[in-house]
Amino acid sequence: MSYINKGSKDTRSGFGEGLTELGRSNPEIVALCADLTGSLKMGDFSKENPERFFQTGIAEANMIGIAAGLATGGKIPYTGTFANFSTGRVYDQIRQSVAYSNKNVKICASHAGLTLGEDGATHQILEDIGLMKMLPGMTVINTCDFNQTKLATIEISKVSGPVYLRFGRPKVPNFTDENGIFKIGRGILLREGSDLTIVATGHLVWEALEASIELSKSGISCEIINIHTIKPLDEEIILKSVSKTGCLVSAEEHSIYGGLGESISRTLVLNNPVPQEFIGTKDTFGESGTPAELIKKYGLDKDSIIKASKKVLERKN
Repeated sequence: MSYINKGSKDTRSGFGEGLTELGRSNPEIVALCADLTGSLKMGDFSKENPERFFQTGIAEANMIGIAAGLATGGKIPYTGTFANFSTGRVYDQIRQSVAYSNKNVKICASHAGLTLGEDGATHQILEDIGLMKMLPGMTVINTCDFNQTKLATIEISKVSGPVYLRFGRPKVPNFTDENGIFKIGRGILLREGSDLTIVATGHLVWEALEASIELSKSGISCEIINIHTIKPLDEEIILKSVSKTGCLVSAEEHSIYGGLGESISRTLVLNNPVPQEFIGTKDTFGESGTPAELIKKYGLDKDSIIKASKKVLERKN
């Protein structure tokens, strides 16, 4: 199996296109934004549906409360702002007004992780997946490219209940099928292998694919799995893979504390304990820099995945 970079596009534009298509096909879709319409690519939806778009200003807590009320009235609200403001700033409102009462609110978060870049540590949330997956009933999705983000944006409108959809700021390789089927809670096997399993999410899926190409030159066969839905986790695809490979590397643009890697390790411990290495940020905040500089410095790039892969193979052997 091979995956071709069809050109770099930002995942937030995938969200914007998906939301615009939803607005044309489903009159129950409404959208709310906290003064970041351009950054979230929500402009086309707002122009086509002015009566269904609510600009709340820099008042994210109010935005979540309004969304909960709209959901109570039968609408399907999509909220949009940066990931830091979508979760950390409004956690109480999400917990009490959305998750506790299982409201049908779609919390859509852009500019997640280190690849937000130059805005620095105050905006680069690396804890949001952990915050959201801990909430009972919350579905947590982290997409890898433009095409997958667009498909996910549309698909989450079809399920009832709260969803956290996480995506990013920079242009990244666009390599998945634009006509593919997005199945919530189902991982995607991107490449078959026999020596080790690499499970990646978000922007690090492409880094994992690139790492597998380099590792193959050394005779190392990698199985690559794209986990776009962190909760509910597709345990079946992971356990099936490690039953063959016997070891695993998890890769995410998020803290190793509370992220995808920890969900995987729990699954392994309960079912099939095998060596695991974690690619993610450690006990740290980020800093200002270009996305490429930060990914490299904090050990999330292709070379870091290669190093972790060789380490986990040594542990297995």
